[in-house]
Amino acid sequence: MIEKYRHQFNANFTEEKYHQLLKKLEKGFPPIPFRVAETPIFISQELKEKLIAAGEEIISLIKQDNFKELTQNAIPSQWNVPNETAHPHFLTFDYGLCKNEKGEVTPMLIEMQGFPSLYGFQSHLAHTYKEVFNLDDNLSPYFNGLDETSYFELFKKVVVGNYAPHEVALMDVDAPNQKTAIDFFVTAKHLGIKILALEDIIKEGKQLFYEENSQKIQLKRIYNRLIFDEIAENTDIFKNSFDPREELDVEWITHPNWFYRISKYTMPFLKSEFVPETHFLNTLKTIPTDLENYVLKPLFSFAGMGVIIDLTEADVKAIKDRENWILQRKVTYEPVIQVPDDGVKAEIRMMYLWPDGEEPQLCINLGRLSRGKMIGVRYNADFDWVGGTVGLMENQ
Repeated sequence: MIEKYRHQFNANFTEEKYHQLLKKLEKGFPPIPFRVAETPIFISQELKEKLIAAGEEIISLIKQDNFKELTQNAIPSQWNVPNETAHPHFLTFDYGLCKNEKGEVTPMLIEMQGFPSLYGFQSHLAHTYKEVFNLDDNLSPYFNGLDETSYFELFKKVVVGNYAPHEVALMDVDAPNQKTAIDFFVTAKHLGIKILALEDIIKEGKQLFYEENSQKIQLKRIYNRLIFDEIAENTDIFKNSFDPREELDVEWITHPNWFYRISKYTMPFLKSEFVPETHFLNTLKTIPTDLENYVLKPLFSFAGMGVIIDLTEADVKAIKDRENWILQRKVTYEPVIQVPDDGVKAEIRMMYLWPDGEEPQLCINLGRLSRGKMIGVRYNADFDWVGGTVGLMENQ
C-alpha cells in the first residue's frame, strides 16, 4: 500500500522474526488462540483519507435526532436492557479493500458495531511489529495526533471515567478464557481495572459486587464484552450472577443496546460510495435477477454465521422471518497487499472512542488478511500471511 515500506518489509522478513513477534506478543499474557498475520498493513495517505471520509458519513447518520427511532426494531425484545445511554462509547466500522472504476484502492463497508473491539491488543500488536521488524519510527496505528500514551489516556477516560479503577470491571461470560483474552489482559494492565467472569459478580438488591482478598467491592461500571448473540437463548448463565436486563445500579460502557442499533441493521439507511447497496429483505418488492451479485445475511448472528454467499432465488423464498435478513450487493475484495508469493485480501476496522459529553474520536485500527473465500479464521485455517494485523500510517 505504501510501496517503499511494503518492499522493505518483504525483503527483510524472516520466519525467525515472525516467531519472535509471536513470542513477544504473548510474554506476560495468555496464549493467543487466533492467527496473527506475518505483516502489518501499510496504509497510504489516500486510503486513510477515504477511510476517514467513510466513517464521517456513517457517524452523521448515528448522530441524527431520529436515529434511535430508526433503529428501535433492531433490539430483540428479549435482550432490551434498561437505562440506555444517549450514545455508544465505541464505534467500529469494517471495510473491505476493493478497487473502484478508476482502479484506485477504496474501502467498502462490510460490518459495523456499537460495541468494543480489541482496543488494548491493537496497540500492543502495533508496538511489537515495530519493535521486532525494526520499522520506521514515523509509522503509527493511531489517528488524530494520538500516540501510545495519549491513546491509553483517552481509552481510560472512556472506560473508567471519574471512578476508581477498582470500581470498574471488564466483564464477559468466562472472560479469562475467551479467544480474545489477551486483549482483556492488555486492557486491564493499562487501565488498572478488573477482569471478571459473569459468575464472579454478586447481586444484592440493585447493586453489584465482587470479592477480593475477602473484601466485597461494589461495581460502579461494567466495561461490557458480553455479546448476547453468543448466548442465544441460554439465560441459565445468569442464575448464579445477575441478569443484565434488570434495573441495576451500575453504568454500562457501552450499553448493550448499542450492539444492535449499530449493526447490519443500520446499513440499509446508508447511501454512500463506500457502502454496498443494502435492503431489508421484507422491503424488497422484487427479487433481483442477478442474485450472483448479492449476499444474504441474517441480522442477528455472530462472526459471519448464517451468511448465504452463493445465493439462489429458492434461498430467498425460503426465508420466513424476512424482517430479520438483509440482501446486500457483494463486495469484491482485491488482493492489494503484496506478500512474497502473492497478493492477499484485506479488511480494515476503524475504531472510535466516544467520551461522555464529547464527540466520537477515530483513534486506532484493526486489520485482517485473507486468502480464503471470506475474511475470518475458519476460512483461512490452512494459509500463511493471513490473520489479525494492524494498519500503520505515516505521521503527517
